[in-house]
Amino acid sequence: MTRSSEIRPDLDEGIDRKVLAQLRSRFLALSESRLARAYEGLSPRQQSVLSLLPLFFHVNHPLLPGYVSGSTPAGVSHYEPDAQALAEAQRLTRSFSYKPRRVNPPQPIHGIFLMGSLGTLAQADQSDMDVWICHDPLLSADEIQELRRKCQSLESWAASMGAEAHFFLVDPERFVVGERDAQLSGEDCGTTQHYLLLDEFYRTAIWLAGRTPMWWLVPVYEETRYAEYTHTLLSKRFIRADEVLDLGNMSHIPPGEFIGAGLWQLFKGIESPYKSVLKLLLTEAYASEHPQVQCLSMRFKNAVFAKRVDLDELDPYVMVYRRIEEYLLARGEPERLELARRSLYLKVNKKLTGATRHRSNGWQRLLLERLVNEWNWDDRQLALLDSRSQWKVRQVASERRALVGELNLSYRFLTQFARAQKAVSSISKRDLNVLGRRLYAAFERKAGKVEFLNPGIAPDLAEDTLTLAQLPNKREPGRYQWCLYNGNLSAHELETFAPIKRSRELLELLTWCHRNNVIDSSTRLALHPGISDLTEFELFNLQSALQQSIVLPLGMIDEDVLLSPSVPHEILLLVNVGIDPLRHHKDLNILMTTERTDSLSYAGVRENLVLTFDQITLNSWNEVLVNRFDGPHALLDCLTELLNGLPEKSARPVIRVRCFCHNRAQAIAQRVEELIGTAQLLLDRRLNHRYLIQVEQRYHVLEMIPGQVSHVTLEHVPALFDYLGEELSAYSPLHLDPQALDDSDLSLFIPYGQPECIQVFYRINEPNADLYVLDERNALWHQQVPYHTESSLLVPLQRFFQSLMYRRVALLPMDNPLESTSLEALYYRITPDGSGRARRVEQRSPPAMLIEKPFFDVQAIIEEASPGQVSVTLYCDGMEFSDLEFGDQLFSFVARRILDQRREPQRYRCYITDLDLSGILGDARGQTILFLRYKAELEQSLNAAMDEA
Repeated sequence: MTRSSEIRPDLDEGIDRKVLAQLRSRFLALSESRLARAYEGLSPRQQSVLSLLPLFFHVNHPLLPGYVSGSTPAGVSHYEPDAQALAEAQRLTRSFSYKPRRVNPPQPIHGIFLMGSLGTLAQADQSDMDVWICHDPLLSADEIQELRRKCQSLESWAASMGAEAHFFLVDPERFVVGERDAQLSGEDCGTTQHYLLLDEFYRTAIWLAGRTPMWWLVPVYEETRYAEYTHTLLSKRFIRADEVLDLGNMSHIPPGEFIGAGLWQLFKGIESPYKSVLKLLLTEAYASEHPQVQCLSMRFKNAVFAKRVDLDELDPYVMVYRRIEEYLLARGEPERLELARRSLYLKVNKKLTGATRHRSNGWQRLLLERLVNEWNWDDRQLALLDSRSQWKVRQVASERRALVGELNLSYRFLTQFARAQKAVSSISKRDLNVLGRRLYAAFERKAGKVEFLNPGIAPDLAEDTLTLAQLPNKREPGRYQWCLYNGNLSAHELETFAPIKRSRELLELLTWCHRNNVIDSSTRLALHPGISDLTEFELFNLQSALQQSIVLPLGMIDEDVLLSPSVPHEILLLVNVGIDPLRHHKDLNILMTTERTDSLSYAGVRENLVLTFDQITLNSWNEVLVNRFDGPHALLDCLTELLNGLPEKSARPVIRVRCFCHNRAQAIAQRVEELIGTAQLLLDRRLNHRYLIQVEQRYHVLEMIPGQVSHVTLEHVPALFDYLGEELSAYSPLHLDPQALDDSDLSLFIPYGQPECIQVFYRINEPNADLYVLDERNALWHQQVPYHTESSLLVPLQRFFQSLMYRRVALLPMDNPLESTSLEALYYRITPDGSGRARRVEQRSPPAMLIEKPFFDVQAIIEEASPGQVSVTLYCDGMEFSDLEFGDQLFSFVARRILDQRREPQRYRCYITDLDLSGILGDARGQTILFLRYKAELEQSLNAAMDEA
């Protein structure tokens, strides 16, 4: 190329109109060549659409497509249809005839430009036409609305012709100051990408009709003086104002635009990474040069001014690739460059392998072959890329690593650039936060999360035939793993093939297959169950349950959802996967018939049939999580974690429980559903419920504190009584599962519990009686005592409660007389008497205390003697007995005193009638259960001493 072909107009040296005309001709010639390339890739009907667009915006004719009304703005600057356009129009409507417009008609359509992939290396059969309609800024709102309706009508007509067209109305004056039609923002990140959009327009737009961009005539070295330069061109009449339209200059790109562009491309890249890689890398290359950005539109203009008009090298996609190549080579990042090359090759989608007779020798193929030769790709690599539609798990997993790595690199670059440039506004901070969470949700690995392999890499990962096998884990003796293989393999062939995927648990593997569409309705699945009880029937139902709970494809996540912590949306609980809970009965050929059908306590041996849980969760961020619960407490562990993961009541997830094991599957699933439903109801009441469940001979209590649900395991009934007798910080209702404690008195009276009262329940089983007390916070006290009469059983207790209430009232502050400290004592008798199963609870009146019948008063005072040690003082009929005086003989002396005072010859129990714990509690109001516990210990010691006296 000779130096004389370069045009360098200079304001100081004067500008030749011929030079400007020559420049305009170069741009138009390049645009015409690109348009010719675009026509090559279109069908005749699509070609007709493209060729007729200027005519349709030039005239308003009722017989032509797009007609709205006679008042719709029409007339394209300096446009007259040629014979070919008129012939095309007449083929559409034979009666149409074009009449040249009158002298100086209005021309409100200033320019028509084609954007998008048409005329580029990446043009494909499905490429759409993005058309900018630049109109007169003086059009009224009604006229713009008319024009918009015309555009919508033409889009429908183009679709009927097999072309996808989109029209964007552009007011040049508004565009220059960053305002534009909202539709024009549909393919970028809002209005924050003004200059990057303009950069893309200047280097890719194909002129169809009307005025030409003034930007064409301004040399790159004058870009910073764009306003002054264009003013001179117009004021000195080097060009006429009606010949050009001004969309602005490229002298400066604000750093916030790179953030906006990166955000948008990363957002799109999560679903279609190949389409975004090139634009992300270009944005990174631009941003790395900020503030002296050498954008591609400026390189493009430089080349035209220098008459380096190589149509291939000025192809928009080739220019983008060259810019990225230059950037990555300078950084020494060959792996990223290879990914960019693969992205470009797959974007172009022109296979270079296969039978020669099936190839076309179009310009796109020839250009792509030239690029591939530069890259030194061999036939094997090309064949792999050309078989992308057949890619399956292994290849997709490898490619995913590269793509996810690139997206994460871009995100880190973007956040670092934003900090360095201090270009993070409150809006972009929010967008960066949302985007970071989108990337995390889509690609971050974490325990239990099912990895999504195929974000737009291959069209279909489904396999025709697979083999699923349970095999010993050679690295962990005694453990097993599940493996998935290609093809239908026999048991002895498994050792010679490498599995596609292996997992410790079956559901982890099946969920991975479902999430990634590795198994679909046409996949044939061979099964080798190993030591499990898995059947083909169960396997089929497990897959169906996954499909019903996690419906694919998953929808887009709203930004507001991502700004909140993830919460469960769908939960699938699968019980006893691959396990027959009654297998040992089948092995022993035992046929069980029983009336005890509770799945947690089955038959006379009270066998637990609920053995394992696999929980599959789809959360609000579209993450799929798998969790396994096994071991002796699988049910309670699962319930605890499930309940703690529940969000607020208004956004509760759908919970499905399924069981497909060989025995009693439906009953097992129904039993677990009942437990979950009850637990959720108790949690919603927010009353710190305790939920008592019996599994075999063990007892489990779920402590239902919202967000802090925990469970306690109690091995036997004495441990249960100890737990129920613990002090509580507040009233805590105790809810019994209907199948729990069905042969115990507790199952009858525990539902009677209520706050702020003391409830006494007793059952006579001579020669003893059982006393139960539920105190004001629902703690349980139990004592078995010798029985003589109902009065002798209850009156001492009633006296003790009266003394307790008297002390509480006495300690009441004088300035708060309305505070209630009095607790009503209610009495209930459990019937029938004896050791059989209790049937009823009958409320009784408090026992009558006859004034004329004297009673022996025994008062106890307990104080802290030293840390961890207490001292006891007893008052027997007014006489003091202290361990300071009597030491370990205290109870023996008191016992003899009591016996000496009695007139009756028979021995009977002694009761503590009053107890003071202020020496331990201080000013605190002690819970009744604490007083009853001390009372029982003192009485035991005292009565034992009486027995020995």
